[in-house]
Amino acid sequence: MASATDTVSAGSGAGAVAVRKGVVTRFAPSPTGYLHIGGARTALFNWLFARHHGGTYLLRIEDTDRARSTEPAIEAIFDGLNWLGLGGDEEPVFQFARSERHAQIAHQLLDAGHAYRCYLSQEELAARRAAAQAERRPFRIESEWRDADPSTWPEGQPWVVRIKAPRDGATTIEDLVQGAITVQNVEIDDYVILRSDGTPTYMLAVVVDDHDMGVTHVIRGDDHINNAFRQLVIIRAMQAVEGSGWEDPAYGHIPLIHGADGAKLSKRHGALGVDAYRDELGLLPEAVFNYLLRLGWGHGDAEIISREQAVEWFEIGDVGKGAARFDLKKLQNFNGHYIRESDDARLAALVAQRLGGLDEAGLALLTTAMPVLKVRAADLNELATGARFLFAQRPLAVDEKAAGLLTDDARVLLGAMALRLAAEEWTAAVLEASLKAMAEERGLGLGKLAQPLRAALTGTTTSPGIFDVLVLLGRDESLARIGDQAAPTT
Repeated sequence: MASATDTVSAGSGAGAVAVRKGVVTRFAPSPTGYLHIGGARTALFNWLFARHHGGTYLLRIEDTDRARSTEPAIEAIFDGLNWLGLGGDEEPVFQFARSERHAQIAHQLLDAGHAYRCYLSQEELAARRAAAQAERRPFRIESEWRDADPSTWPEGQPWVVRIKAPRDGATTIEDLVQGAITVQNVEIDDYVILRSDGTPTYMLAVVVDDHDMGVTHVIRGDDHINNAFRQLVIIRAMQAVEGSGWEDPAYGHIPLIHGADGAKLSKRHGALGVDAYRDELGLLPEAVFNYLLRLGWGHGDAEIISREQAVEWFEIGDVGKGAARFDLKKLQNFNGHYIRESDDARLAALVAQRLGGLDEAGLALLTTAMPVLKVRAADLNELATGARFLFAQRPLAVDEKAAGLLTDDARVLLGAMALRLAAEEWTAAVLEASLKAMAEERGLGLGKLAQPLRAALTGTTTSPGIFDVLVLLGRDESLARIGDQAAPTT
């Protein structure tokens, strides 16, 4: 992995270009909302590609949409990435802060004759677009200002800078995921790179930032394929500027993620912000990491893949060309595996947060209980629910199903069980043997004793094994809870 010592700068000031060893990737979200699951997967593939090749993985916040970019969104993005272990190798770049540099490149292209001042007004453009629609033909910008003599420039009128797109031939991208893609250059407009107020457009800012950050591989969603051809116009124009040193990046466009029904992924499919998978669904980062990895990429039949294996095995060319299908149930199954494999103390600390915090003794008890709690839990929420009986205060609240088990006959049995268990050594093996013997003596199945006992001890009908429950609660608390529900002895 590249470190800060591998990085030097070519040039200085706003135009300095980062020069790093080998591969450089970037993840560049817009902070207009949460970090969604598709963005997290894009970040993951960029991180893996850089790690696999011993390169550098960078972050850039594309915050040029000032009206919609928010600090909470930026914080949520960083929080989600850090939770998944996908923080950048260096400090993040903020695009808006580089606006002067973007404009500098626009003027450099203008001076070199690869861009031009365009005085077409919005009204003129709207009229031409309407005419094209009426004639049922594609609308393409054909500006008379492309090759206009500067002496004809109208004084005092606003103008934008448009790039001069090639008008003949074709451009081919050897995409790392999609393979060769060709677009006829006539399909590409002379699009705006600098607005009339002097601010750069997204298309210009992205290209300049990628160059200045030394990005060698642009890995992103395949909804950006058209942007790649448009952005190459700027790159190729800068290559024609003597001494610029610009190069084409390699492109890899990842198919988008769809719902299990094949429709565009939405909240109804379980597409939430990364923070919601952690906070609301109670998932572990390694489970989300593993599941995202398998969304569109695979290594043989391997399903459970560690970070180390992922770095070793990841090849961008193995990403499928078709849309991946998001399956929330499968993600939860992955999480169940990682719950069972996780360290008990770590799980206890995470579950304690969902229980409102515990003191040192409570955390120790929860850690002790974790081996029997986690075998039946798929997420942290289920772990918390399963653990609540440990910290419930007497008299225990009993849910409707459990109350149905506490019949008059069951309460008599609870009284008898309390007397019998009070005399026993308090270990799971001894308690189990004692209750089995009691069931046999009374000609009952063990369930006839265990079910009301569980209701009395936990207030529910589901819990870890009843003998584990007795041991975890301890002699005094167990007998007190049983006594609360037992019929009075005479």
